[in-house]
Amino acid sequence: MTQMTIGHLYTSLHAGCASAVARVLEAHEVEVEFVDLDPEDIEDALEQGEVDLLVSAWFPRDEKFSGPGSRVIGDLYQPQISFAALKALGPVNTLTSADVDRVIVADDSREALEKALKQLPALSALPMEVVGEAALIARLEKAQSEGEAPLVVATQPHAVFHASLLTLVEDPGQLLGGEMSARMILREDVARKADTDLLDELSEMMLGNKVMSALDYMIGVEGQDPDEAAEAWQRGRLIPRDA
Repeated sequence: MTQMTIGHLYTSLHAGCASAVARVLEAHEVEVEFVDLDPEDIEDALEQGEVDLLVSAWFPRDEKFSGPGSRVIGDLYQPQISFAALKALGPVNTLTSADVDRVIVADDSREALEKALKQLPALSALPMEVVGEAALIARLEKAQSEGEAPLVVATQPHAVFHASLLTLVEDPGQLLGGEMSARMILREDVARKADTDLLDELSEMMLGNKVMSALDYMIGVEGQDPDEAAEAWQRGRLIPRDA
């Protein structure tokens, strides 16, 4: 196989991940093209053969994208919706309005938060502010400078977790849901033609949440090109690969 098309969501996080995967493909002399996808486009893009490899789908949430004509491989990183704060706090189920004065939630995590608040009556009356993922760092820097004490809900990995703004808040009941697995979906007809060593390397590839947060920061905050960010990871200039 000499060419492969990678499909990914049009965010800095997914673009960085796709570019890192592309580095592996290129090392096996596979020419790579990218297709930016909206969430509602993913299923059709796979079924119609517009993309060969989806990077990445979050399992079990995205199991609907894997069908009989596809192969699920790898475990690139482990997405998880998390509670956090600007300072160290006790477990979320012990917090009250004396500890936090508002809830700031990234827009992609709002649904999970609303379910969790049903089991957190002491926090359910707090004002809730929904912000776009790209605006989260700026909003929290403002909160810090103005002395606010927000409870923050966001999905790891995210650039904000590379910025040293937040401390994770323990969620012993996993009220926001458990850890997921970011996996790749490869069309089966493409997999059958691919080199076995390449498939093995993709299956064993591990980026991890810390690397992904750093990639997201470099691309989304510092404005680096995804390919440049992936090169920094590959050369060990981002953070150590085993961090």
